[in-house]
Amino acid sequence: MTAVTGTLALGRTALCMLDTPAAKPDDFVGGKSGGKLVPFPMTQVRLLDGLLKQQAEINQTYLASLNTDRLLHSFRLTSGITSTATPYGGWEKPDCELRGHFNGGHYLSAVALAYASSGNDTLRKNGDTMVAELLRCQKANNNGYLSAFPETEFETLAKGRNVWAPFYTLHKIMAGLVDMYVHTGNEDALATAEGIARWVGAYFQGIGDDQRMFMLRTEYGGMNEVMANLYGLTGRARYLDLAHLFEQSSFLDPLAAHRDDLRGLHANTHVPKVIGAARMYELTGETRYRDIASYFLEEVLAERCYCIGNTSVGESWRSDPGNLKGSLEYHDAECCVAYNLMKLERHAFSWTGDARWMDAYERQLWNCRMGTQNDQGLKQYFFPLAAGYWRYYNSADESFWCCTGTGAEEFAKFNDTIYFHDADSVWVNQFIASELDWKEHNFGLRQDTAFPAEQGTTLRIKAATPQKRTIHIRIPGWADGGSVHINGRELEAFAQPGSYLSLTREWRDGDKIEVSLPMRLHAEPLLGDPTLQAALYGPLVLAADLGPGPKDGPLKISHGRGTAPSDKELGPAAAAPVAPAGDVIASLEVASPRDLAFKSTSALPIKPLYRITDEKYAVYWGTEKKA
Repeated sequence: MTAVTGTLALGRTALCMLDTPAAKPDDFVGGKSGGKLVPFPMTQVRLLDGLLKQQAEINQTYLASLNTDRLLHSFRLTSGITSTATPYGGWEKPDCELRGHFNGGHYLSAVALAYASSGNDTLRKNGDTMVAELLRCQKANNNGYLSAFPETEFETLAKGRNVWAPFYTLHKIMAGLVDMYVHTGNEDALATAEGIARWVGAYFQGIGDDQRMFMLRTEYGGMNEVMANLYGLTGRARYLDLAHLFEQSSFLDPLAAHRDDLRGLHANTHVPKVIGAARMYELTGETRYRDIASYFLEEVLAERCYCIGNTSVGESWRSDPGNLKGSLEYHDAECCVAYNLMKLERHAFSWTGDARWMDAYERQLWNCRMGTQNDQGLKQYFFPLAAGYWRYYNSADESFWCCTGTGAEEFAKFNDTIYFHDADSVWVNQFIASELDWKEHNFGLRQDTAFPAEQGTTLRIKAATPQKRTIHIRIPGWADGGSVHINGRELEAFAQPGSYLSLTREWRDGDKIEVSLPMRLHAEPLLGDPTLQAALYGPLVLAADLGPGPKDGPLKISHGRGTAPSDKELGPAAAAPVAPAGDVIASLEVASPRDLAFKSTSALPIKPLYRITDEKYAVYWGTEKKA
């Protein structure tokens, strides 16, 4: 007998919501917020053959192509250690104020995550080499300081003078070290991160509150989050005190009051601050932090996002809530923002078990992440949403943008959110070909699916002995009905779209769960402008193929502080294609669900946005007035 419910699977917070905690959650202490849903360690989840595994392997190949001596060059010079390596360019040039953010930060996080997710030992060894040399640099500095630029940048910051973002870079370095400890067990990495934290504590000794708040107007990444994570790992209260030093009341207080004062703010400067608040809720139990994170996430997703699930124009929020009219251009939807929103959604899901957070995560995964890496492992920065533009990727060794780094991390951890658990139950959140091994219970799942080309998934139980437990399967908000079969027998009950289907029974080895999740075409208008509509099929944004991109290859741009082609190089956007029937959905037809092939009365080729590679494209369609 199978007990079936369709209500939300409720849970509370995780004590260890780092990006996929290590295999020893007991290392994380200080949790005050009660029960928990947690992601399985990535070492217990393996991707099976499919698009995501292929993309993860492309990313690993790119990471393996990077030379550790070149990555370490500026760290060594800053610490007075000789280096004859050829430095990398772009944001890692020896004169760039942001140098070190990728080379000592994102890179370490990415190789640690790749090792945990796939067992890539070559990348782990490269990470170990980096940690050993970074510790050597830190010892040479003799005060805990570690960066690829000298301490004078922090002196400039303290004096209120213009400097790019020294604490932003320091956060990336510390986060990379923490990831190396959490995901590979490298003890030196934790010691090095703690050394930096001690330096930060000493740095703030002579800085008053007013001066500190003025300094926090300069981007500081997730310094509050990484300090909170150090507290969670070690139980040392001084790190919680340091986390508080990076709380910016002028930003957090309006959110706590459920007030949207985001207009004019740099988007990716501020999302990490909210992730830090989420982590503080998990460690302290203070509900104000949870209120801040929940309100912010709900507000941005509902009132400030494009159809792809991402936000920002030219890296900022330029308009009032609910109004994106006139904002379509090349410089839309900075990719870093999607990466950080997905991190925040994982936190929110762990507190509530609410399917809407995994619905949002899914839309971002398939529309903001898939397609933003090319076959060389290079990543996008902006996500153009005006008609007639194309994807633009970084250089292999002359860019190292922020989105190069977050992309390298994202493509290293696709298996970190597929499955969550509490003490006894499993949540199936994403439909990705994968295998789960819950070692502590001798229980596992194998998920076979070609989703989204396959409208559903199949789960096979792996159990040494019969076990009674509940399996919660997300029924997406986009599902057009659906059904579930267990061992070939259809169950009468199902669940409402936007909830979890909960199946409770004694599971035996080889039991099979087949879930059908039909998709349908549907439209979403641009917020504030109903004359522009995007077409979606299930969670997939559809794009009109407008023909080949520039014939002479990627435009040459400055790979220093510049991030994208200028408006002059790009030229004007094209006019949005017009839906002949006045309704974009009435103009489309599904030609083949299995092939994700579509027909349009406009005669333009239509394909899922994630399958756009070098083509010019359009996401939003104009609508004609009906006669």
